[in-house]
Amino acid sequence: MAYEFIKVERDGPVTTVTLNRPEVMNALHSPAHFELGEAFDAFAADPDQWVAIVTGAGDRAFSAGNDLKHQAGGGRMGSPPSGFAGLTSRFDLAKPLIAAVNGVAMGGGFEIALACDIIIASETAIFALPEPRVGLAALAGGMHRLPRQIGLTRFDQ
Repeated sequence: MAYEFIKVERDGPVTTVTLNRPEVMNALHSPAHFELGEAFDAFAADPDQWVAIVTGAGDRAFSAGNDLKHQAGGGRMGSPPSGFAGLTSRFDLAKPLIAAVNGVAMGGGFEIALACDIIIASETAIFALPEPRVGLAALAGGMHRLPRQIGLTRFDQ
């Protein structure tokens, strides 16, 4: 299937899904959410695909989260039943997901990573949930996943 805002590559049993909007730091808008939902539905249904890697195009960002400029410009916002990026409400996936985080993973971008089973972060990775600074809450998983995972994750500096 051809996608406009993501790239999907298969190499043997590994599916790599790349958020492909580097001009906006891979921020996601409604069309990207639905493309990701379709891509992860196809991954889940394919018995020949065993693991998926989620990453961001370019070297500046994994994902800056929700595309606020698109939303402020009157763009429709929505996501599939499987949640933000087609992942954050997908609780029935029996295959492992790996987030390969390069650069910024903020807001919804961090929540995408938290929805994965494993996070591999580059030395340039930056994680943040900035929603409270603008009167919002991290409702795509940040509020319940981060407290559960942070105590189990080791941070070396």
